[in-house]
Amino acid sequence: MSTDATLKAWLTLSLTRGLGGEGARRLLKEFGSPEAVLTASITALKSIVKTGVASAIVNNVAQETLAATLTWLESAENHVVTLADSDYPQSLLNISDPPLLLYVKGRLDLLNHPAFAVVGSRNATPQGVNNAEAFAKALSDVGLCVISGMAHGIDAAAHRGALKGQGSSIAVVGTGLDKVYPAANRELAHALAANGAIISEFPIGTPPLAANFPRRNRIISGMSNGTLVVEASLQSGSLITARMALEQGRDVFAIPGSIHSPQSKGCHSLIKQGAKLVEAASDILDELGGTVISCRPNAASITDEPPLLAHLGYDSVDVDTLISRSGLTMAELSAMLLTLELEGRICALPGGLYQRIH
Repeated sequence: MSTDATLKAWLTLSLTRGLGGEGARRLLKEFGSPEAVLTASITALKSIVKTGVASAIVNNVAQETLAATLTWLESAENHVVTLADSDYPQSLLNISDPPLLLYVKGRLDLLNHPAFAVVGSRNATPQGVNNAEAFAKALSDVGLCVISGMAHGIDAAAHRGALKGQGSSIAVVGTGLDKVYPAANRELAHALAANGAIISEFPIGTPPLAANFPRRNRIISGMSNGTLVVEASLQSGSLITARMALEQGRDVFAIPGSIHSPQSKGCHSLIKQGAKLVEAASDILDELGGTVISCRPNAASITDEPPLLAHLGYDSVDVDTLISRSGLTMAELSAMLLTLELEGRICALPGGLYQRIH
């Protein structure tokens, strides 16, 4: 970690209005340190950055946010790591736009731990949530830190699964770390802060602005050895993460799904473009050269499944179709569906549809 004076200089530079990562890196290359940048003349600064940015550096107008950050840092679980710190994720140094600094809540040791990203749709199906949690736990159990974005759906399931495993999890968020977004994930955020980490490049007080979330995706992929997309529509932000992973030279994996499900279209598109199709965590671990573990169902579980599940198949299906396939009466079918739902083997979907949960 930086000394107090040096850290204040890094924070002050990072909080300069209008100064992006590229401009900050040019200034650091020219002047050598944040302190030297902050004490440079406006004439010298204007030779590197625009006049407005140079003026903002000289006038040092972000004192209120700086004070709030220093107060936030008084908590033992809160940290700031800069490009010059040994705790800074070394994998991010190899991407095109590494953040100048990172705000961290939780364990610093995880920032340079072998990691794997698991991402997907906010509007996940029950099967997708189940898959995300199971894959994340399997990856965690072999010692990988699972990274995701703490959004609803697949992201939250990935964090939960990883925290249940032997490893841990990091959430990369698009707000300041004094905020929890979405608010429904407050309990998950507390668990991550206690047993994993939450990180952001955005200053304390930053609200959940739409433009921040695609930007944070480069950190999710950049810190990871590979990225698994569990479910994604063709418009999903997870495809941005996958594209960034490819640009950063990381492997991309995708779980296939029903050809009729909108939440499978993005994964199928990735597979067509060369992403590795996976059916089990062992498929990923084989690619990474790690220990092979299997999360495939065993033979007994397949043999013992109720006949109605065979009629249900793996796509969502309506009651009329099930009656036609099974020959059951409505009363018989309703009773069986209720039993399977209570056992957690199927789930009810909007529109009167049912889907099995593997």
